[in-house]
Amino acid sequence: MELGFTPVRTFSTGVELLGSINDCITLNLNLRCASQVLYSIKEFQANGPDDVYKNIHEIAWEKIISPEGYFSVTSNVDHPSIRTSLFANVRVKDAIVDRMRTKTGSRPDSGPELDETVVHLFWREESAELFLDTSGETLAKHGYRKIPGKAPMLEALATSTLLATKWNRISPFINPMCGSSTIAIEAALLATDRRPGLFRNNWAFMHIVGYDKGVYENERQGLFQKIKEVQGLKIFASDISADAINISKINAAAAGVEHHITFSMGDFALTEVPEGESGVVFFNPEYGERLGVEAELQETYARIGDFMKKRCKGYTGYIFTGNLELAKKIGLKASRRLEFFTSKIDCRLLEYELYAGTRDLKFVKGL
Repeated sequence: MELGFTPVRTFSTGVELLGSINDCITLNLNLRCASQVLYSIKEFQANGPDDVYKNIHEIAWEKIISPEGYFSVTSNVDHPSIRTSLFANVRVKDAIVDRMRTKTGSRPDSGPELDETVVHLFWREESAELFLDTSGETLAKHGYRKIPGKAPMLEALATSTLLATKWNRISPFINPMCGSSTIAIEAALLATDRRPGLFRNNWAFMHIVGYDKGVYENERQGLFQKIKEVQGLKIFASDISADAINISKINAAAAGVEHHITFSMGDFALTEVPEGESGVVFFNPEYGERLGVEAELQETYARIGDFMKKRCKGYTGYIFTGNLELAKKIGLKASRRLEFFTSKIDCRLLEYELYAGTRDLKFVKGL
């Protein structure tokens, strides 16, 4: 809606819009939470690989891909005739190559890299649809993170969780246990309206025949004009690891927001929390699946609860975790529980109202 598009349909994994190939440029440069922008070029019925080949061979690929170019194929396939999506990819590739040879006398190169034209096949039962993937490399990585650090949170997921909070992008934002500071950096990017398109200069749409460079350059220039500097913005990020803080500073500098974030090294309980204000405290602690052992993390989660109770009165607390058993050790009652998935891990963003003054915090034995 912010970009002027009205969703036609929404799915659990995406949104359908009406637009042109040039609209895809706008979407790619501005979207913070997406993974790909797919442009539909044909819907058809397919009962087997030969149907896929026939329908794709009919498309005028000579008007889409340069004979001297390069393309790759990706797919999402669920059909009894296909045991591996790689076979479906090969049939798509063969159809494109054969058509190009017939019409132009030559063929583009093809391979697994997603750095030029990308074709995507979606095929479920008898229904198939072919897309141009105008993004190429995923949009979920925003492009500024030079060093990922250990078990980093994907940038698009970080932004999604931030948009689900009550943070107004002006009040203090506190990010203890920051790791490589994806959360804190994305908070600063949101507050200053810096879009992901600022950090990337190659997109799949650039390699489609007829690409309008002027539209791209105008759109990208507009990204710089949207940037705003928020006076007095207070974002605090801390971690016990010196390496994590060094990595955080490098990544924040690459994103152009290092001057908006105050970094400190030490135990999370020592993190600076401005008193007399109302902001957001956001934790993304380990949850046993990747780095820590669950038993060793129980004390950490209990200390997080103590920290929010004693140091963060008047704030709204958030904990993003994939371990709800550990979350019970926090000892505070969550006012909201929002479901997210990171890879195949079912996670929750837990919200806590940390009341100040006469209203006491409520402790419970669970969620």
